[in-house]
Amino acid sequence: MKIVALETFSVAPRWLFLAIRTDEGVTGWGEPVVEGRTATVAAAVEELSDYLIGQDPFRIEDHWQVMTKGGFYRGGPILSSAVAGIDQALWDIKGKALGVPVYELLGGAVRDRVRTYSWIAGDEPDGVAEHALERMEQGFDAVKMNGTGKARALESKAELDLLVGRVAAVREAIGDSADIAVDFHGRVSPAVAREALRLLEPLHPLFVEEPIVPELTADFGRICASTTVPIATGERLYSRWDFRDLLGSGIAVAQPDLSHAGGISEVRRIAAMAEAYGVALAPHCPLGPIAFAASLQIDFASPNALIQETSLGIHYNTGGGSDLLDYLVDRSVFDFAESHISRPTAPGLGIEIDETAVRKAAEVGQRWRNPVWRNADGSLTEW
Repeated sequence: MKIVALETFSVAPRWLFLAIRTDEGVTGWGEPVVEGRTATVAAAVEELSDYLIGQDPFRIEDHWQVMTKGGFYRGGPILSSAVAGIDQALWDIKGKALGVPVYELLGGAVRDRVRTYSWIAGDEPDGVAEHALERMEQGFDAVKMNGTGKARALESKAELDLLVGRVAAVREAIGDSADIAVDFHGRVSPAVAREALRLLEPLHPLFVEEPIVPELTADFGRICASTTVPIATGERLYSRWDFRDLLGSGIAVAQPDLSHAGGISEVRRIAAMAEAYGVALAPHCPLGPIAFAASLQIDFASPNALIQETSLGIHYNTGGGSDLLDYLVDRSVFDFAESHISRPTAPGLGIEIDETAVRKAAEVGQRWRNPVWRNADGSLTEW
């Protein structure tokens, strides 16, 4: 079997899909994307195709090594995301050709179902209690919300009270048996993070995600030592080397993204490294169906997998465009009950992409860009 073509599709709401074709008619799908930089990642995929066309798709690890280390300049979100989508597609091809799900090629399943959580509210959270109740009625028992909107280097008591009040409203609405994760989105400074975490402790969040930006990774030790709230991070880290020093800092949950951190091959290694530090795995995935399917394959093969993010009904897509299920032939593969998704049994990534729907959406395309936020004084602040 040989690779004969790579084709990318930019589709709503902010995704990039990849099809890798083989001379035996087996097509693998991947999702190589940096949200807001889809054209740039597509160009990186096209450059890597010069090496891949004519190659044996089964040699996944060798291809991963060449794509990540064969160039003098390495790493970063663009290259790592291009490699991630290619890696997903190669695993999809191999699983389909051998007639087994990818998790069987990773050592077999370690669980029968995996817990999921869904987003509530928006970038600047509002109506959180009502939205949380809607998610409970849909069958989820865990939700995630943004904790803050725009934030300054040091915040007023009023702003901190708003943060705590939002989380308290959700806790009161859904009770103590359901879980709340709070995403800081790297919006606050280390000083504000430590103060906010102390105030959130009585509400027992499942975890607080990305309290600070990844450039400040060296500060995670101080932050973790200052609070009893479990800390999660990792969506903007792209390799096991990025995670190496972080895992010993006291974080509770590692969140590599299957479309950013080198794909299935690298995230499986990150998961194993995290396990050695007693750190749980919760793959980051506010993305499309291919990235979600790849995340599930890792979840079912990783003993330390805790919970899986899903973009179903996420706030960035409420204004229209396509949602998680819109590019699937069989949408039931992602059905969940009691907040859990059962182990997929179809070969490869376990999904069948509706290529007709993908091609139609790609005719329109998308040019999503993340918002640029400014404080009241006009200075740039984290989105």
